[in-house]
Amino acid sequence: MTTERLAQAGAELADEAGFDAVTPSALARRCGVAVASLYSHVANGQQLRARVTMLALEELAGRASEALAGRAGRDALVALAGVYRDYARAHPGRWTAAQARLEPADAAASAGVRLSGMTRALLRGYDLPEPDQTHAVRLLGSVFNGWVNLEAAGAFAHSAPDSAESWTRSLDALDALLRAWPRS
Repeated sequence: MTTERLAQAGAELADEAGFDAVTPSALARRCGVAVASLYSHVANGQQLRARVTMLALEELAGRASEALAGRAGRDALVALAGVYRDYARAHPGRWTAAQARLEPADAAASAGVRLSGMTRALLRGYDLPEPDQTHAVRLLGSVFNGWVNLEAAGAFAHSAPDSAESWTRSLDALDALLRAWPRS
C-alpha cells in the first residue's frame, strides 16, 4: 500500500459511488485492510480526498497537454473544452474531486496550476493581455464546468436540438467572444 495507490483506489471509488463516498473507512473496506493501516499514508479523510483531487487534476492536465499540442485559437479552445467534457463523462467522481477546494499549499503544488497555465496559453492566441486573461480563464472554467455539470444532471436530455449541437454552438460563441473581447 502506498499513498499513490490509495489515491488511485479513492479515485475509482469516487467514480463508482461519488466523491462524498471517499472516506478512510470505505477505502479500507475496498482495499481489504484495517482503517488504521491507512493512517500511515494519509492523516485523515480530508487529506485522502485532497490526494484524489490532486490525482484528478494531474490526469486532466495530462489530457489537456496532449490535446492542446500544436493547436491554437478555436482548435485549441475546442480541444480543451473536449478534455473537460470527456473527462467528466468518463470519471464523474474524479470530475467532482477536481472541483474540490484544496489547502493553499496543495493547490500551489497541484496540476491545477498547469491547467490554468495551459488555458492562459490558449488565450494568448486571442491576444488577451492581463487582467483580461484572468477574467477569460474564469469565464471558460465557468462555462465548461457549468455545462458538464448540467449535462451530467440530465438538464439537456429532454429538449431538442441535441445537446451536442448546443455544445458546438456554445464553443463557436465563446470563440467569437474571445476574438472580440472588450478592451479595458
